[in-house]
Formats: sequence, structure tokens, C-alpha cells
Amino acid sequence: MTDTTAILAIDQGTTSSRAIVFDRAGEMVCLAQEEFSQIYPRPGWVEHDPEVIWATVLSTTRSAIHAAERKGFQIACLGVTNQRETTLVWDRKTGRPVHNAIVWQDRRTAGTTARLEREGHGADVAARTGLVLDPYFSATKLAYILDTVDGARERAARGELCFGTVESFLIWRLTGGRVHVSDATNASRTSLYNLAEQDWDDNLLTLFDIPRAILPEIVDCAGRYGDSDAGLFGRSYPITGAAGDQQAAAIGQACLVPGEMKSTYGTGAFMLLNTGSRIVASQNRLLATTAWRLNGHSSYALEGSMLSAGASIQWLRDGLGIISHSREVEPLAANADLESEIYLVPGFTGLGAPHWDADARGLICGLTRGAGRAEIARAALDSVAYQTGDLLTAMAADGADVARLKVDGGMVVNDALMQRLADLCNTEVVRPVNAETTAWGAAFLAGLGAGLFSGLEDAAAVWRADRHFTPQMDSARRDTRVAGWRKAVERARL
Repeated sequence: MTDTTAILAIDQGTTSSRAIVFDRAGEMVCLAQEEFSQIYPRPGWVEHDPEVIWATVLSTTRSAIHAAERKGFQIACLGVTNQRETTLVWDRKTGRPVHNAIVWQDRRTAGTTARLEREGHGADVAARTGLVLDPYFSATKLAYILDTVDGARERAARGELCFGTVESFLIWRLTGGRVHVSDATNASRTSLYNLAEQDWDDNLLTLFDIPRAILPEIVDCAGRYGDSDAGLFGRSYPITGAAGDQQAAAIGQACLVPGEMKSTYGTGAFMLLNTGSRIVASQNRLLATTAWRLNGHSSYALEGSMLSAGASIQWLRDGLGIISHSREVEPLAANADLESEIYLVPGFTGLGAPHWDADARGLICGLTRGAGRAEIARAALDSVAYQTGDLLTAMAADGADVARLKVDGGMVVNDALMQRLADLCNTEVVRPVNAETTAWGAAFLAGLGAGLFSGLEDAAAVWRADRHFTPQMDSARRDTRVAGWRKAVERARL
């Protein structure tokens, strides 16, 4: 008899919301997706309308459920994965947000984190959280909302407001306001969570001036958090899994033992190295983070974060207008002069790891009269490979022995980019058959929480490689290109 049991994953990202239904073998049954607008109040500021996030999640989830049911599948449970660090505050009674969501890319609190660094707090924050002091993380965004919205700080102290990253907000809304939780992976991205103690840290709450009453309960990545309100989708569904998008992708990529590594290429790009039960204190400005928490026990990862990957291609489309759709970038770049040495440093909202420079800005250098649309497109794609190389170098300096890099995300369908990635990083690149590893990771956790899987090893059983890309570039040429990139980065940081 055919198994018609299915799992729904809500994948709420930076530029779109998606709902994907999988069967228990990890095969995609159906997908619904909606893009939404970004809000840029000032240079370096990025916001989302929480009600738009919610509306797109509702509509895509309804569409996916109906499509799955038409195919004869029965959804047993749902999981949530999300853009991390993005910060929301809402009224505990009405559910109404008090401010737009402040997105992970937003740099408005760079002055605050710089001041805290000057005051000598950086080392203590890193020791407790595994994170650097940077506006990327949630704590200073939350403090900004409390200090900017009239009466918010007082209301927060009285327990009238809720804080959460996106998964917390969605679970709260899905359960009709009955459940205010955050899974450990998302909590570990706030700068308020003590990695070793696996709980909110009172010293950090004092440092960032955050009242404990506003915080969600921290939960495992798999387990029954609650049930969705029956009025939303025609019946209730158990909500049994949650993880930040990069941690979900690591599970979807079956990076389940120490030493395995994946890199996800979406709006930004994020590399995670499984370090098992060990919290690695990076000496190269990488991040220690929770990979997952199950049955109260955490596994950890070393992470490198690139703030702009797919965002660079979106800029070619929306900012420069040299393409009308992202799929046009590969054939355009293929026409570039291969001898051109043009570099695009995508510091649109600063630079992430290993630089963590909030003041860096975007830069194109090496232009000649012969340069055109194709060369700029090629430089934008190459910037993804160069940034990946920077992270791999930092990982190696922290003791990682990288044999291969598993890749996923929307950009990895580009064969030319994957080959360029292997060439410029001098590393084997492996693309999986299942490109929806983030959503599958969330679905797998939900299935684990609902008892459909017996353990993480079941995730490894369904992972399969689609294609291997091996380095083919001459080492002297690679060294010249990488040296040019590093000079360009230094110019962008002036």
C-alpha cells in the first residue's frame, strides 16, 4: 500500500514565503511560494511588514495543503524554518506588531554595537553566545524597538509585549496566541542566549537592557509545541518542529557528524561546520551556534555568514536593471571577457564574516572601457565564490579539515557558478538531488517530533548527491584572482 503520510514545512525567508509538502522519503509533493516587498526606510536599514509575512504564510500554506490533499496525501504535522535574527515585537493580547520587523541585514544599530565593543564587552559576549558584537543579531534590534516605540519598554516590562524571531511569531499566530516559544537554534542567534547553559543569560539581558518578561520559552527543535488553530486551514495540525533556516539546511544536507559542512546560497550565504558537542571559540571571527537541540541536548556548529549572495543578483535586476530575471544572469555572465579582472564587493549592508564591518560599502573595481553588462554579471557571481573562499580560509585557520562542501539554496542550480565555486575555492563542491534542503530539514524535524522518524540518522538515509564539481583552475591563476579580490575588499572597507 502506498504511504500517503506527508509533512508540511513552512519556509519563511527574506524575500518570499514558501510552503512545501514532503512525503516521508523526502520527496517533494507540492510547493507554493509568494515573494514580498522589502522596505528600506534609510540606507542600511531593512524592514518587513509582519502582516505581509503572515498573509503570505497563510496563503502559501493553504495552497500547499489543498494541492497535497488533491494528490491523496494526508498531512500529519508541520514544521517551521525561517530567516534568522529578524526581530519582531507584538502585543500579547491582540497580536498586533508594534513596529515593522527589523531584518537580519539591517545595520541601524551599528553605533550601539561599536560602543559596546569599545567598552570592552566583545569578549564576554563571544564567550557566552559564540557571536561577535554586530547589528546582525537580534538583541540591539529589540532594544531599538523598545526605545523607539512610545511606551514599549514599560509595556514589555509588564509582560504586555512579546518578542520573537520569525518562527516564534509564526507559531504564536498559528496557535491563536496560545504558544510563545523559540527553538534553541533561533534563540542562539539573538545575542541573549548562553550557548553552554542553553538558556537566556541574565548578564546579557542587563547588558542589552532587555526585560525577561518579553522573551519566549526556549524549546527543542522537535516536539509538540501546540496545534494550529482549526479556523486557519479547516482543521488543526500539530506543530512539531522548528529551526532557523541554516540549521534546518544542515539537517537536510545530512551534516550529522562532526566535520561535515554545508553552505546555503540564498539572499545571503551561510556556511555551517558540524562541531558535535564541542563549542568552538573561533579565533577568526566565525560564529559558534546551536546546530540543533533534541531531548534537551545541544549539538553545535561553527558558522560563517555572508550578507549578500542572491541579493547581489537581485541588485543587478532591481538596482541596475541589466537583467529582468535572475535566470538571465548565467547566460549573460557566460559572454564576459574571461581576461577581465573586475571585482564586485557586495557590501550593500556591510560585510559579514570574517570581516564583520558594518561600515563597509559596495564596490565595483577594475573597470575598463571594454567592460559591460556581462562582466559586471560575472563579477557578481564570482563575489559569491570569493566570499565562500574567505570563509573556508577562516574555517581552516580554526582547525577545520574541509574535504568537500555540500551546497544548497536557489543559486546552486547554476552549474557555471558551482564550477567557479570549486575552482576559486579549490574545493570539491557537492550538490544534492533534493535542492529543497532547508524546507526538508524543517519537515524532517517535524516528522521526528511527531514520531514519524526514529532519529537523525534517518535524515542521512535519504540524502543523495546529484553532481560533484571538482577544481579545474590553474593554481597560479586562482592565486592571482584571489589576491585581486582581497585588494578589492580592503578598498570597500576604507
